[in-house]
Amino acid sequence: MPSPVASLCARLGKRAWEKLMVAGENRTGKVLLVAGTHGNELNGPWLFDAWQRDPGRLPDSDLALVLAIGNPAARAVGRRYLERDLNRSFDPDRLADAGARELETGRARQLLADHGPEGAEPCLVAIDLHSTTASMGNSLVVYGQRPADLALAAGLQGDLGLPIYLHEADAAQTGFLVERWPCGLVIEVGPVAQGVVNPAILQQTRLALESALAVLAQARTGRLRLPRRLVTHHHLCSLDLPRHGDRSARGVIHPLRHGRDWQPLRPGDPLFLGETGETLPYEPPSGIGPDPVWPVFINEAAYGEKGIALNLTRRRSWPVQQGWAEALAAQAARLTSAG
Repeated sequence: MPSPVASLCARLGKRAWEKLMVAGENRTGKVLLVAGTHGNELNGPWLFDAWQRDPGRLPDSDLALVLAIGNPAARAVGRRYLERDLNRSFDPDRLADAGARELETGRARQLLADHGPEGAEPCLVAIDLHSTTASMGNSLVVYGQRPADLALAAGLQGDLGLPIYLHEADAAQTGFLVERWPCGLVIEVGPVAQGVVNPAILQQTRLALESALAVLAQARTGRLRLPRRLVTHHHLCSLDLPRHGDRSARGVIHPLRHGRDWQPLRPGDPLFLGETGETLPYEPPSGIGPDPVWPVFINEAAYGEKGIALNLTRRRSWPVQQGWAEALAAQAARLTSAG
């Protein structure tokens, strides 16, 4: 039987989700922590299991937290997803489409019905824990330029110096989980192989999460201190491996580029290694220009099916705006206290 939220959106369409987001502006709520959005990323779920067995090991926070496994069905079989990527299933049009019946679309609707801003147990902030096979280190992913998100990311960057991938304006990649909550971001840690729990990844994940909760607590009590500038890496485009006419790969990531996420790439630099051993240099795609770019998610295993060998970004340093802090403070003021 469809949830009330799913039924509402099937009747009203995309506008229903927009109205729910506005309605949520007047409610209090908790902080939603999600792990296992991809079923073969095991480090976040491992932490959740440990915390649920012993709640005393939870990150210390004055805020009420909700822990949710994003895709438990995929986790049970150790796969990224079963029918479609859950972290591409939160587009309002898809959620409102009664004909979209994939397991992950249903799970997205259920998470919103349970923990959306107007859900049964409402949450106002979502922090999505991920791991990657790419050498991203301890990093953040922010979708778009919502002021509260930017303030939260700036707080973490000021605390831990984490690099930030700002993803927007890519029609091929939409429907991300945290976009459906009033405030949220992704903590992305790597490299670690799919299906592997790594103690260093666990430690870094916990460290970033503790910092995020501390920033929210500071915003809630009027003690938020942000750096003067925010350094972000803005998504430009994605590049695939070089391919033959039959779509088989005719090259791999060059050894001088592999593992160098967040490092500048200039025209002529080695990028791919052809199957006969020749170096294939970086040539800027149309519209990118000759300025340096900063690749991220280099050789991410899960992106091969999407035709992505790496994402190109441009680094930007911009002043932190007072309005960002005010937006985060407004959200944090409505967060409920723990216990």
